[in-house]
Amino acid sequence: MTSPGHFWPAGEVGEVPEDGTRLVRIGDPARPVLLCRSGGQIHAISPWCSHAEQELACGLVREGWIACPAHGARFDLASGEPLNPPASAPLATYPVQVEEGTVFVAL
Repeated sequence: MTSPGHFWPAGEVGEVPEDGTRLVRIGDPARPVLLCRSGGQIHAISPWCSHAEQELACGLVREGWIACPAHGARFDLASGEPLNPPASAPLATYPVQVEEGTVFVAL
């Protein structure tokens, strides 16, 4: 996880489907962050697979992990750690706070 910085509004909790994702652009300058929801919890991660830079927005989200749609590498949503090959490097993760239904992500 990166060290917490400024928390940026990233949308409403209801905009992130359970076992799904939502790509947002936050910060100054704006950069892409992937919001994932699993077990009712929102996570914020890098939107690209660390193995082959594939987009994760269409990845399968289940039980606290996301799978890359290209090669099937799975990553832990909380830590970003790869759970199986071919990925060996972790994803960047970002601190999340939810206040009154709004998701905030620290960059």
